[in-house]
Amino acid sequence: MNKELMEALDILEKEKEISKETLFEAIENSLVTACKNHFGKADNIKVEINRETCDFLCYAQKEVVETPEEVEDDCLQIALADAREIFSDAQVGETVNVEIKSKEFGRIATMNAKNVILQKIREEERSVIYNQYYEKEKDVVTGVVQRYIGHNISINLGKADAMLNESEQVKGEMFKPTERIKVYILEVKNTPKGPRINVSRTHPELVKRLFESEVMEIKDGTVEIKSIAREAGSRTKLAVWSNNPNVDAVGACVGMNGARVNAIVEELRGEKIDIVNWDENPGNLIQNALSPAKIVAVFADPDERTAKVVVPDYQLSLAIGREGQNARLAARLTGYKIDIKSETQAKDAPGFRYEDYMDEFDEYGEEESYAEEYEESGEASYEEAYESGEEVFEGDNE
Repeated sequence: MNKELMEALDILEKEKEISKETLFEAIENSLVTACKNHFGKADNIKVEINRETCDFLCYAQKEVVETPEEVEDDCLQIALADAREIFSDAQVGETVNVEIKSKEFGRIATMNAKNVILQKIREEERSVIYNQYYEKEKDVVTGVVQRYIGHNISINLGKADAMLNESEQVKGEMFKPTERIKVYILEVKNTPKGPRINVSRTHPELVKRLFESEVMEIKDGTVEIKSIAREAGSRTKLAVWSNNPNVDAVGACVGMNGARVNAIVEELRGEKIDIVNWDENPGNLIQNALSPAKIVAVFADPDERTAKVVVPDYQLSLAIGREGQNARLAARLTGYKIDIKSETQAKDAPGFRYEDYMDEFDEYGEEESYAEEYEESGEASYEEAYESGEEVFEGDNE
C-alpha cells in the first residue's frame, strides 16, 4: 500500500506539477479531518507521515488520570490502568500518545477525508497554472483556436483557456477551429474557478515580442526597439537602434532577403511593417519616421514637442499617407506634434522666409535636396493628396 501511495504521489507531482510536500500535508489534514468527524474533536490529534516510506501514524495526545471515574473526556484523558497497557511506565499527570486506527473510521469520515485531499489537489493545480501564466503576462504565446463565444474567441494555451475579446481582435481577421495563432497575454487574474487569461492581437507589444523572438540581435541586446506605433491589421512603424556600430539595426530586423520581417508579417496576416533607424536628434528621427517620403526640411522643438516638416510638392501625399496614416504613425512613433506642408504651401505661408526656415532646420537636422523624379512606391497616389493648406498630426507616445 505504501509503495502504491508513493507511486501515485510521484505521478501527481510530475503531471500536475504539485510538490510532494504539499500532497503529504493534504493527507495529514485529511486524517485530522477524519478524526474530527469520527470523535467530534481533533484538538489533540497529531498525524506524522514518513516522507521516505509513506508510513503514517495518527495518534491522540491524552492526559493520564488515576482512575476510570476521573476520566471526564475519553478523547482527552485516559485512566492509568489503560495507559499502562500501552506504555508500562506511564504515570499520572503525564501525556501519552494513543495510536488511532484509521481503519476504524466510518464511511462518512472516510469520504470527508477523501474530499479534503481532492480539494487540495484542485486548489494547487489552479495555483500552479495561474503562476505559470502570470509569469508569461506581457509576453507572446502560441494558442489553438477552439470556438467563437459570441464575438469573442476561446483559445487553448495548453493547460488553460484564454479569451480573445472582440475589442482585442484585428478587424477583418477570421480564425478557424484548431488554427494556431500567436497572442499577447494582457492580463492573468486568479479566480475561484481558475485563472482567467485575457489576450490580444492588436497590442503594439505583440509586434515587439515577435521581433524579440525572431531577431537574435534584439534578444541578446545588441539591437534595441526604441519606439513602436501600430494600427493593427494595417501598418506598424518600428524605430530601432544598434549598440554595436558594426551591426545594422534595420538590416538585422529585416534579415536575409527579408526573411525575418516576412515571417512576422505572415503571422500578422499581411500587416505592413516599416523599420527605421532611431536617432537622438529629433529632426533626423522625424525624417526617418516619415519614411518612405523624402523630406526637404524639418524644424523640431524638443520643449514643445512640435515639429514643422516641409516636403516636395509631389511627396505630400506620400508623407501624409492613405487617410493620414503615415504622418499619424510617425507622430506616435516620435511623440511629436507634426505639421506637414509642401514647399509651395510653406513658401506661400505669411511671413515665411525659406532661408530662415532652412537655418532653423540646420540646427536640428540635415538638409537634403531631392531633384530626382518621384518613383512610384505604391504607398500613396497623387490623387490622395490633401488639398488643405496644412495638416497636423498628434503624437501620443505609443
